Amino acid sequence: MAEIVLSAFLTVVFEKLASEALKKIVRSKGIESELKKLKKTLDQIQDLLNDASQKEVTNEAVKRWLNDLQHLAYDIDDLLDDLATEAIHRELTEEGGASTSVVRKLIPSCCTSFSQSNRMHAKLDDIATRLQELVEAKNNLGLSVITYEKPKIERYEASLVDESGIVGREDDKKKLLEKLLGDKDESGSQNFSIVPIVGMGGVGKTTLARLLYDEKKVKDHFELRAWVCVSDEFSVPNISRVIYQSVTGENKEFADLNLLQEALKKKLQNKLFLIVLDDIWSESYGDWEKLVGPFHAGTSGSRIIMTTRKEQLLKQLGFSHEDPLHSIDSLQRLSQEDALSLFSQHAFGVPNFDSHPTLRPYGEQFVKKCGGLPLALRILGRLLRTKTDEEEWKSLLDSEIWSLGNEDKIVPVLRLSYNDLSATLKLLFAYCSLFPKDYVFDKEELVLLWMAEGFLQHSAARNSMQQWGQKCFEELLSRSFFQHAPHDKSLFVMHDLLNDMATYVAGDFFSRLDIEIKQEFGKEPLKKQRHMSFVCEDYVVYKRFKPLKGAKSLRTFLALSVGVVGSWITFYLSNKVLNDLLQELPLLRDLSLTHLTISEVPEVVGSMKHLRYLNLSWTSITHLPENVCNLYNLQTLILSSCYKLIKLPESFSKLKDLQHFDMMGSFMLKTMPLGIGELKSLHTLSSDIGLKLTELKNLQNLHGKVCIDGLGNVENSADAREANFSRKRFSELVLDWGDEFNVLRTKSLEKEILNELMPYNGTLEKLRISLYRGVEFPNWVGDPSYRRLTIVSIESCEESTSLPMLGQLPSLKELFIGGMSKVKVVGMEFLGTDLAFPSLEILEFDSMSGWEEWSTKSGAFPCLQELCIEDCPNLVRVSLEALPSLRVLKLRKCGHGVLKSLVDIALSITKLEIDDISGLTDEVWRGMIGCLGAVEEIKISECNEIRYLWESEAEASKLLMNLKMLELRKCENLVSLGEKDKEDNCGSSLTSFSWLGVWNCNSLEHCSCPDSMETLDIWDCDSITSVSFPTGGGQKLKSLVIWDCKKLSEKELGGKEKTRFLIKSKMQMLEFVFIANWPNLKSISELSCFIHLNRLCISECPGMESFPDHELPNLTSLTELTIKKCTSMDASFPRGLWPPKLCRLEIGELKKPISEWGPQNFPTSLSHLTLYGGPYDDVKNFAQLSHLLPSSLTSLGIDRFEKLDSVSTGLQHLTSLQHLFICNCPKTVDLPEKLLSSLLVLRIVKCPNLKEKSCKGGSYWPLISLIPYLDIDE
Repeated sequence: MAEIVLSAFLTVVFEKLASEALKKIVRSKGIESELKKLKKTLDQIQDLLNDASQKEVTNEAVKRWLNDLQHLAYDIDDLLDDLATEAIHRELTEEGGASTSVVRKLIPSCCTSFSQSNRMHAKLDDIATRLQELVEAKNNLGLSVITYEKPKIERYEASLVDESGIVGREDDKKKLLEKLLGDKDESGSQNFSIVPIVGMGGVGKTTLARLLYDEKKVKDHFELRAWVCVSDEFSVPNISRVIYQSVTGENKEFADLNLLQEALKKKLQNKLFLIVLDDIWSESYGDWEKLVGPFHAGTSGSRIIMTTRKEQLLKQLGFSHEDPLHSIDSLQRLSQEDALSLFSQHAFGVPNFDSHPTLRPYGEQFVKKCGGLPLALRILGRLLRTKTDEEEWKSLLDSEIWSLGNEDKIVPVLRLSYNDLSATLKLLFAYCSLFPKDYVFDKEELVLLWMAEGFLQHSAARNSMQQWGQKCFEELLSRSFFQHAPHDKSLFVMHDLLNDMATYVAGDFFSRLDIEIKQEFGKEPLKKQRHMSFVCEDYVVYKRFKPLKGAKSLRTFLALSVGVVGSWITFYLSNKVLNDLLQELPLLRDLSLTHLTISEVPEVVGSMKHLRYLNLSWTSITHLPENVCNLYNLQTLILSSCYKLIKLPESFSKLKDLQHFDMMGSFMLKTMPLGIGELKSLHTLSSDIGLKLTELKNLQNLHGKVCIDGLGNVENSADAREANFSRKRFSELVLDWGDEFNVLRTKSLEKEILNELMPYNGTLEKLRISLYRGVEFPNWVGDPSYRRLTIVSIESCEESTSLPMLGQLPSLKELFIGGMSKVKVVGMEFLGTDLAFPSLEILEFDSMSGWEEWSTKSGAFPCLQELCIEDCPNLVRVSLEALPSLRVLKLRKCGHGVLKSLVDIALSITKLEIDDISGLTDEVWRGMIGCLGAVEEIKISECNEIRYLWESEAEASKLLMNLKMLELRKCENLVSLGEKDKEDNCGSSLTSFSWLGVWNCNSLEHCSCPDSMETLDIWDCDSITSVSFPTGGGQKLKSLVIWDCKKLSEKELGGKEKTRFLIKSKMQMLEFVFIANWPNLKSISELSCFIHLNRLCISECPGMESFPDHELPNLTSLTELTIKKCTSMDASFPRGLWPPKLCRLEIGELKKPISEWGPQNFPTSLSHLTLYGGPYDDVKNFAQLSHLLPSSLTSLGIDRFEKLDSVSTGLQHLTSLQHLFICNCPKTVDLPEKLLSSLLVLRIVKCPNLKEKSCKGGSYWPLISLIPYLDIDE
């Protein structure tokens, strides 16, 4: 490893030594001769590196020599970087002229303190001494000068191989497809079954799973699909989070696992799903049970593909080698014939040796050494792709590396392929050892990290560093060191074995402080550590960073997260911990703190003079310190999705070297930073805020994503022409005219300006035009030459009377048109002459108040899957041809005629959402539902003319035969689902109808549910008096929520044969019951029959008097229980009888004060307890309730104890406590000091005395400032 880093570093060193600015400052310090000697010695050392790199494989002494040399190289580079930074400082000072004194005040002390001549001489003397010792040691090691030409990077495009060309897996694929797509399987009582793919590392498990996942038959068969890379750590929250994101497309954060899994369960409800769990190592059956809880909600026939090297978990799940129905069939290595075919495919681009027959004998030996493992064959084939000389093949075949890995066929192949890389590529690959297994990375981001480290120094011009990095990336990708992420082809991952290889070659210079590496670091090695990453946990504690104490040589510190990409997931870290840590790291080049909930950027960041890359995205910072602008070397600044960020530094223009700036999604920022147009080095600028055209003129290198605003104030077309849009390589472009504009401008001038802003057509992928004031659009908008354009948005162009011709854009997939009130007709001018919108999948019209007519021609919109029309009240004539691919139709604030016209021609719709449709009466609606035979989901909101959805359930079942989900919101006159439904004649007709949700339907009187119902939610329906199932029905019901339905007449739940009861003993599938604000409810008579119940919540039922707590011990599945605000509850409750697996309990505000409760004998499984005080509770010291708190608690909530003075005692025995919540306790004055140091979360809400002591400067601040999640709020 040391050879590769050193070789790459020496290139950087020599370039810095050649810098004129550096030479000038070197002369001024009188150290010119020392540096010349240093360079001469380094030249001699460099000549030995090829020999040393070959000998270090078997010679530990050579390896140590290289290691010492590399540490020295780092120190040399740090010294040169100090000098280069001072040269920049002097240059800026000289430019400042009269303002020199002001500039000096802004320069951090670090940039002046190191300039003392004595200190510099001392550093050079030390380096020279160490270097001379290494030179002398080379003789004892027998190192000599050898030449070895590394391959050039110039062929990566030709070497790409289609990964779908998989050899020898046809039978495996066919067999697995039968299991995936077969009839409702042998899964027994479960709705899903497992399809395992078992085999050793590198045998092709993931590749085969991906082949199945992308198979068209599979895509068409399953309604929802998700792919999760699991790897070493089987984290139920992380896996569940990724699945939720995959099936919903939502980046949503949940307070705990239970809420996440409930949400996931709702999304999987009655859906046929496929989930791939790739690379499972866990053998814990308990973890598996937690994970698959939500999966039971899916439709029978759902599948889980599990790839794993281990069989233990599968055996616990009932699989064996003997059972034909649940067999463990290990994926075998490839046959010699198939292996040879795959090898030659990657070596020559064809599956045979016909073009190179003399190489076949060597190829056969290579294949034998690879042991039939596809990963090894692919990598070795890519390695040999550029070597067609027989001697080269023979040399590799005779390499001693093969003798170092006899037990593993892959490792020697990886080493051979790695050794064939250039020094730069080796270094770039080693850097990736910082990524944990299954880490998903972005190419552009990785290239910027490489660039910041100085790894991309190249003989070409400086502004091509990023292009050079992308070329290097493509080369590593072409050699299979990287591969596309399975769920998103724009992202990348590394195979586990390659990750291991990177970790191995990275040696002592790159380390991970993640949960996968349990080794203890000694103090001495960490003092020399150069590159470090850590995988974030939910709560990042101080002790995680203790090993970094004294690691002052670190150049890289990256906070990484595995799993969800680009979401609002957060990791909690104390600001004080971060500040203390960064004080130790003055030499950082790369610093990433993304997704950490830090609220301020430590001032020390502004003194990190070497810093090139700073990523603060997805943090809670409110401003960027002014001294950050002293970071003269900063190349990349990422502030995206900083939702609290309101201010940037005023001297932003000092960041002269800034090349990449991202503030996208930081919506609190309203203006571009001052002087942004002066940053001439800027290459990419990602922002929701627009640049002014005048600012763009100086940014000659700008490309990528760009937003231009204020176009309404451009005086003439010549100004627009000077921006040279046609020469800029934009991938995303926003053109915004803004609210302010020159009223004297003509409509023709508007068009001329937009015409001059025509972007280059070879790179544009997304285009948005906003507030344009021209009557018509220039021809370039919609020109077919924009072949890469996939997303277009035309919005608020109120003066335009027609739409541009967008129908001929060949790759357009998403189109949004809105706020164009003067457009009356949409027809041929929109479509063009040839096939219209050949690739369009999503089309949305919004706020088109003048739109009256829409017509198309035959064949238009062949791929349209989703159509949304909102707020188009005057659209009356819709003359469309058939829309065969349409699956989702959404209409809002339109007339019923539009709905009728669309459902008549789109008979394949599976999801219908309608909101505020005028004229939609019972008769009109019933006349349409005959066209909705394919619909599975219906959502109806604010359709106030509907009283009944159908005449009877029996009649509806003939028309809505596939209906699974119905959601009704704010339909003020809805009385009932069926006009003629009676309790005794409905329930058995709508057999697929399983999910019903009703919100704020204030005229709803009765809800009669079919037998098939599994989920029932009724919220805020003021008039409803009864909810019923047919006699003996409701046996499939799993989830019930009744919230704020004050007129419900039932007084008792849990009856046996009384058919009027909403919850009956025959509903044994119930898993979740939530009852709130039901005044008439008096009692629950029975619980023991609900053996599957896992969550029960009863809240705000003031009339409830009795609860069968004596049956709670029989509820063996119940893990969460809430009983609160039931002030009439029998005074005998609670009496120490609880479910045996209870984990979470929220209880209080009952008739009996908590201070009068006796010992409760809680089960040892109880970890979360929240106690609510009531009006009768007179607890003053929490020691009074100590007997209620089991030592198993990890979370304790104390709420609404109005007389509580002290919690300093009574909690000492809670040694496992991690979360403490104290809310609405106005008199409380102290905290349990001994427990504070172990807390992960402390929340104090509406406790004024505690707030005063717990804020900065308060007496508790030194004790609580290290807690990762601290929330102190009045």
